[in-house]
Amino acid sequence: MSRSRLLWPLLAGLTAASTVCLLLGFGWAVKDMLYPAMAEVGPELATKPETDEALPLEEATEIRIVAFGDSLTKGTGDTTGEGYVKLAAAGLRDKLGKPVRIINNLAINGMLTRELSEKLELGSGYRQAIKGANLILFTIGGNDLFQSARAANQGRPLSALQIAGMASALTETMDGFEKVVQTIGSINPDATILYIGLYNPFYDVEQLRSGSLEVQQWNTNAYAILHKYPKMMMVPTFDLFEWQIGKRLSEDHFHPNHEGYKRIAERIVSALE
Repeated sequence: MSRSRLLWPLLAGLTAASTVCLLLGFGWAVKDMLYPAMAEVGPELATKPETDEALPLEEATEIRIVAFGDSLTKGTGDTTGEGYVKLAAAGLRDKLGKPVRIINNLAINGMLTRELSEKLELGSGYRQAIKGANLILFTIGGNDLFQSARAANQGRPLSALQIAGMASALTETMDGFEKVVQTIGSINPDATILYIGLYNPFYDVEQLRSGSLEVQQWNTNAYAILHKYPKMMMVPTFDLFEWQIGKRLSEDHFHPNHEGYKRIAERIVSALE
């Protein structure tokens, strides 16, 4: 009887302790989702409390990056997991001699221009992150062009029919791109904003090489929109890939590999030196 009396309180205590541990673990997980930690690049640590808004890049002692858009900004295709955002952050730290923080990378695979526009209009997380940045990096438009091209081809083998789909998407989505740019600028007019231009990943496919003309038209139109804003800039990428498809694209023949992302990051760093 004495052993039994001792056993039950012991089991109850162990159960209670396990429950507390589970609740603590759940609490930490929720905290990480609601208040994600900033990704730190290099050994520098912030010595002052974070503020809601960052100083403009030219005045700031710390570079604070927010990135968003599609799979190129997410870093899809880079087996190292870095992508151009982390590579550019490290390059900027080395070149400018300032601490660099990636506040958040909000990129989503497959994102379309209209979807990004909706996120910027309705997503409080996006807007708050943008307010806290002094450097904004984004990509968008590639899925609009190439998904429309695939839809136009209706599953048939690669052919010039796809190019017609790209031309149609070009007209339909440029208004959406301009809305995206306007919204970013209104949320944080003091931030430096870099848009990473498009390239044609199918340049080495004879039937699709002329798709580069549609890609360049998109880039030209996008540049004209960005040019209206003194703190916005386009980073061109088409020349990094057209003659280097085999060396700088991943196995999916669409996204950059590590070397391709490294080249994009170098362009970003060069633009901001």
